[in-house]
Amino acid sequence: MTTFETVVGQLAGLIWGPWLIILLVGIGVYFTVGTKFLQIRKLPFIFRQTIGRAFLKESEIAGEGTLTPRQAVSTALASTIGVGNIVGVATALVMGGPGAIFWMWVSGFFGMCTKYAEIVLSIHYREKGEDGTFVGGPAWYMKKGLNSRFLAICFTVGLALACIGGNMVQSNTIAETVKEMFNVSPVLIGIFMVILVAIVSIGGVKNLGRVAEVMVPFMSALYIIGGLIVLCVNFTAIPETFRLIFVSAFTPTSVGGGIAGFAVMEAIRYGISRGLYSNEAGQGTAPIAHATAKTDHPVRQGLWGITEVFINTFLICTMTALTILTTGVMTADSSPATLTSVAFGTVLPAMQYVVSISLILFAYSTIIGLSFYGETLARYIGGVKLGLVYRYLFLPFTFIGAIGGLKTVWGVVDVLIGVAVIPNLIALLLLSPIVFKLTNQFFADPAKLSAQPEKNR
Repeated sequence: MTTFETVVGQLAGLIWGPWLIILLVGIGVYFTVGTKFLQIRKLPFIFRQTIGRAFLKESEIAGEGTLTPRQAVSTALASTIGVGNIVGVATALVMGGPGAIFWMWVSGFFGMCTKYAEIVLSIHYREKGEDGTFVGGPAWYMKKGLNSRFLAICFTVGLALACIGGNMVQSNTIAETVKEMFNVSPVLIGIFMVILVAIVSIGGVKNLGRVAEVMVPFMSALYIIGGLIVLCVNFTAIPETFRLIFVSAFTPTSVGGGIAGFAVMEAIRYGISRGLYSNEAGQGTAPIAHATAKTDHPVRQGLWGITEVFINTFLICTMTALTILTTGVMTADSSPATLTSVAFGTVLPAMQYVVSISLILFAYSTIIGLSFYGETLARYIGGVKLGLVYRYLFLPFTFIGAIGGLKTVWGVVDVLIGVAVIPNLIALLLLSPIVFKLTNQFFADPAKLSAQPEKNR
């Protein structure tokens, strides 16, 4: 390991230490209390207003925006649902034991209100760009809400660069997976990936929205159905698995296969950190996509943030955890990279391809989502022209990631995301009165609470 890699690793460890994990969860707790446990108190209403209205025609949706709410949330989920849902969850299990899943749920529960707050602010402070499309996100609410260009620039530069690094990481995952499945050269995979990313990204945000609203439900359904097949075969182990998860969250536990006991603190650490990494609550990414949505009130779109974390953490991440634990494949020398694939393969060897295909689709969707985020952030700094420059500069890094080593890149991405997360959390805290005010305003208006299409009001 070079000196640079050592320094980057130490810096990443310092930024993503216990203090930041506590702060991320603490922000979620703060908004949960401040909204009077919105994610529980209004859960049926939230699902009616999001999933229940997902297929409204654009003409039935009131307000202004570039994408329909469904397209906006699909774009956000495109980047949120990624390798972390498979490999990240497996890592939490291997390093923290079954109890890590309980703490992953805890981080997801409070993260619902963090993401809700981010989206509410992104809609409230968004702007209409030079090309007629709506843009927004943390940089905009830092500038307009706090009058702090310094925080906005720190966030923007950190996350825009992190998107390029994340692109390389995801394209490398695709290259390694395809190479293992079909023995195809990473060079050919890299060229093909650049073409696929370009086809979507060059078409702009509307094209991305159209692709995401088809791709995200398909890839999610493919993985969930595959997981359900595994769980149906092992259904008798499900009750014991849930018992093990809850017991292990508070008690040092050992699992079969020779694994030594898991400490409670390790379960908490890896469960919360992997959960936050997967659902991205507090990272400031999803609000950039949601800021484009056509909506009549910031809170209505903010409700999608709660549904988004529910889908990501409580459906897809939980599916990964249950398939691994019910099949009993986890051993002392398990590799997180292959653990989910091994679990699916216990039902039928060909089922391993479901995991491989899901990894490829999850990684690809993340890349096109990152391309949009980075371009939007570049637009904040230098307008539409700089955004276009970023769009085209992003593509070569897809190829570089496919053919290159990534030890240093992982650490650099962690550092850059940390640089972006910190100003975002500061802004969320300082602007929390706006979130609470808009929430109270929305739920006090009977017209806003109607589940009917807006055109009928």
